[in-house]
Amino acid sequence: METITMNVQGMTCGGCVASVTRVLKALPGVVDVTVTLTPGTANVSFDPAQTGVSALRTAVEDAGYDVAD
Repeated sequence: METITMNVQGMTCGGCVASVTRVLKALPGVVDVTVTLTPGTANVSFDPAQTGVSALRTAVEDAGYDVAD
C-alpha cells in the first residue's frame, strides 16, 4: 500500500471536494481518499500494483481540477 498527498487547485466548495473524492475512489486499487478544501489536498492510499500516481493525477485533471507539483 502506498499513500500520497496531491495538491489540488481549483476547488471552491464542498461539491468540489465530493467530486474529487468520487473520481479518485472510482479508480481500481484506491483504498482510501481524504480530500480537504483548505489547503486543497487529496490524501490517497492505493495499491501500486493496480494504479499509479499518473492515473490519480489524470482522474483529478479530467474532473476539471489542476494538480500542482
